[in-house]
Amino acid sequence: MTIHLHNTLSQTKEPLRTLEPGKVRMYVCGPTVYSASHVGHMVGPVIFDTLKRFLTYRGYQVTWVVNITDIDDKLIVQANKDGVTVKSLAEQVTADYVKCLEALGVDGIDHMPKATEHIDHILEMTQGLIDKGYAYASGGDVYFDVTKAEEYGKLSHRDPEALLAGNRVEPSSHKRHPGDFALWKAAKPGEPFWESPWGPGRPGWHIECSAMSRSLLGDQIDIHGGGLDLVFPHHENEVVQSECFTGRKPFATFWLHNGLLTKDGRKISKSDPDTIVLMRDLLSKYQPDTLRALFLMGHYRRPTDYGNQRLDEIERGLQAFFIFFERFERITGRSFYTLPAPQTDSEGEFDPGDSDFLKMVRDHRLKFLEALDDDFNTGGGFGELFELLRTLNRFADRVGLERADAPHRADALAQFERGVTVLRELTRLFGLFRAAPRSKTTGDDQLTAGLMRLVIDLRASLRKEKNFALADEIRRRLAELNVTLEDGPGGTRWRIG
Repeated sequence: MTIHLHNTLSQTKEPLRTLEPGKVRMYVCGPTVYSASHVGHMVGPVIFDTLKRFLTYRGYQVTWVVNITDIDDKLIVQANKDGVTVKSLAEQVTADYVKCLEALGVDGIDHMPKATEHIDHILEMTQGLIDKGYAYASGGDVYFDVTKAEEYGKLSHRDPEALLAGNRVEPSSHKRHPGDFALWKAAKPGEPFWESPWGPGRPGWHIECSAMSRSLLGDQIDIHGGGLDLVFPHHENEVVQSECFTGRKPFATFWLHNGLLTKDGRKISKSDPDTIVLMRDLLSKYQPDTLRALFLMGHYRRPTDYGNQRLDEIERGLQAFFIFFERFERITGRSFYTLPAPQTDSEGEFDPGDSDFLKMVRDHRLKFLEALDDDFNTGGGFGELFELLRTLNRFADRVGLERADAPHRADALAQFERGVTVLRELTRLFGLFRAAPRSKTTGDDQLTAGLMRLVIDLRASLRKEKNFALADEIRRRLAELNVTLEDGPGGTRWRIG
């Protein structure tokens, strides 16, 4: 199988090719850390964390960089408003960002550089662009001259004049052309600054990413990622300044852009406070698996809509997996969460023999991988996970695996465990089900447990007396209260959700 990815630069799906065989260098733009992480900040990290998992599974050695912009106009304004230093605000917000990443299982980032740690590299690139005739100093600022770059606009596929006409351009009397963008900004009184050949100042936004990427990954990278809203001006400016500095070496082979997040159909915007939901608030209400699944159930290039209704739907859908994991443990005495799983594609291959069940499992696995090979279609992959789950449940039902005296149980159990190993293998690629979900009821809630035991015993008595209508009514009324009953050989279990 060959991995194909949609390249924003070419606007087509292309087979993955890398600068070095078997290696992927990937850079994804991170946050400007002036306010606590909201749900929109997590879309890209979850998507590209999953992409790294998949590429690693396919045999690539991936180095992934996500930057932190810890000096910027927004940071300065917010720090002044809060009465704190820019440095302390940046550290506080970065810690919140990292905590949210950890909660969502985003653990594949290899480097998380801060702009303020790479001032020397930023100065080097800025001076280099001046020396090559692509940039100029003016009034303590340094600007990139867009009129000197013939290919400016190639990433966003629009004429530079059209780009500038349709977007806000930072005004300055020091510019030669309205579209010229800042590589270095002269410091205003009271602002943080670093010494430079052009006077005290600080870096512009775009040059930070070029410098950090070049410092950690080299002049050229395989994949550059980020949100769709970054195509212009941020990524367009990154391309032009990087390639002009390196002598026209292609900066990134692939440009991948994830769709943006909307809430109940409305674009997330600071001007619409109702759309901004902090991640720490969502994490206190929803399981991490639910939030991670939100970003992976669709296609990464399309918008993702969320709201309480959508999140509740996803959480209910994932309950089918958690119920199955409990069933697996009842049948085998083993925990799904600690089940060893293949780490690579080749390790996961298996011969189903003459088992129709394992042939179906293998087919689900192949279709899952085909979906991810085709422009990283995680939504299609999720569909196969649900199909595989149904196949596993139907097999357990058909052969009676929950009965110790089921005929040919040993052979059926071996097949079942092989199928569940595939489920573990594929869900691991999505970073899902790393641990059992948090209980929604407290462990000392003896009253709730006692009342439920009473209701379950009453229903059992009704069924024994063949009063099935009333027994079914109890189940129905409990379902209206979001309480699910599960009848099995070991008795009836209950759960909320």
